[in-house]
Amino acid sequence: MSDDRIVLTGLRVRGHHGVLPAERAQGQDFLLDVVLHLDTRPAAASDDVADTVHYGELAERLAEVVAGEPVDLIETLAQRLADVCLSYARVEQAEVTVHKPTAPIPLDFADVAVTVVRP
Repeated sequence: MSDDRIVLTGLRVRGHHGVLPAERAQGQDFLLDVVLHLDTRPAAASDDVADTVHYGELAERLAEVVAGEPVDLIETLAQRLADVCLSYARVEQAEVTVHKPTAPIPLDFADVAVTVVRP
């Protein structure tokens, strides 16, 4: 596996995911961090975006998933996002973290997150 990475952090998207009916009805912001492992040498040599992953297009595709069909668990959401990342032929491995900073926890907390790593 290549040590090269493309990293996208802090992508904020509104979604309606969660187990509770209020989460589905009201929605909330989710934050995404994505790390793609791929060989960037072809893009460096050609200076052509076609030889890498266009991170703007990736961000749009990820946002569509978060804003799309609701799921109960952020584990499920993270897997769907990893599947999007791995749909790019050049990606050797994807690490996706879904943050749910306003999860319905009746205590003071900073964040809840699930990270999946998929080859």
